[in-house]
Amino acid sequence: MEQTRVSGSKLSLVDALIVSTICFGLFIVASTQAMLAGYPDAEFSDASNVYGILIEVILAVCALLYLHFRHFDIRSLYPRPQWMGALEGVGIYAVAVVLGGLVTETFEGNDSSIPVVAFSFQGVSLASTVAFAMVNGIFEEVFLLGVLLRGLKGQGMWFAVGFSMLVRLLYHTYQGPVGVLSVLAFGLVLTVFYLRTGRLWPVVFAHILGDIVPVFFGEG
Repeated sequence: MEQTRVSGSKLSLVDALIVSTICFGLFIVASTQAMLAGYPDAEFSDASNVYGILIEVILAVCALLYLHFRHFDIRSLYPRPQWMGALEGVGIYAVAVVLGGLVTETFEGNDSSIPVVAFSFQGVSLASTVAFAMVNGIFEEVFLLGVLLRGLKGQGMWFAVGFSMLVRLLYHTYQGPVGVLSVLAFGLVLTVFYLRTGRLWPVVFAHILGDIVPVFFGEG
């Protein structure tokens, strides 16, 4: 029997699982291994940034080829950079940081024995950080929101949101319980904005800031 093809911006659950596996399966496995190892500290370098860029570009190409074969509207996934959208992204990032801080501070205050993952960015250059942030921000939000969330709306809005957020959570478990809460808060803010506007560039820009700012002004 011929397999039913998706059209436009719709995805079947099988398609969503395949795209999730292509894009995030490797990272979910790595995060699970880190969780089982007791949440070791996360160390970043120029080499790890370059490796991350190469891996995400390869995975993105594979996923886009699959979506093209399934007749998904790939052209709609292109984030259209605009200055106003960048300003909105700054606002989204600020709201996400505040919400994440409130959530994690409350959680940490209840139990000091909860493992906290330390992040090390010693010696990481600005060039590799910005390059990785741009690729990673586009990669994650395009596939989490532009593909999975939008594509699964036909299965029900809450299901689409839950699926996208679950995938986001699974490949960030290496950050520990507190880090995961921060990621979920961040992802929720981006998701709400995307649901209300349908625009990718502001959330992509917010994510880019989320990858750059902590390196030079945060934990690193």
